[in-house]
Amino acid sequence: METKTTDELRHEIRAATDIQDYLRSNRENLLLHSLPEHLEALLARKGVSKAQVVRGSLLSRAYVYQIFSGEKTPSRDKLIALAFGLGLSEEEAQALLKVSKNRELYARDQRDAVILFALQRGHTILETNELLFDHGFGALGVPEELN
Repeated sequence: METKTTDELRHEIRAATDIQDYLRSNRENLLLHSLPEHLEALLARKGVSKAQVVRGSLLSRAYVYQIFSGEKTPSRDKLIALAFGLGLSEEEAQALLKVSKNRELYARDQRDAVILFALQRGHTILETNELLFDHGFGALGVPEELN
């Protein structure tokens, strides 16, 4: 299923005659109420396993599983690391941050701009961390004491 932009969804709301039809037909494009539900939906949509997310995010296996179960509430950086582990697009990463009630990536913030650049180009977390390091910023997916 193709992800619709927020503008496309707004247009569909304007054109809708019945909100139930809109909600039903756009179920895959709407934010879910909890972070674990949203993460599970992303796993299914992306066709990746939790083990792949662990490898692609550089986060510990136990911590990733605790996030998915709702036992842990991750920081913004840990969510961004998960976005790389899930292979999310920029739009999907922004939606993940919204669902978790974290600030979206902001193009005027230098560190966020580096991360947006990497997401837009499909970089891995290792490639992104190299860019972050080259510009004097802390890495994603590693303990803060190592930054």
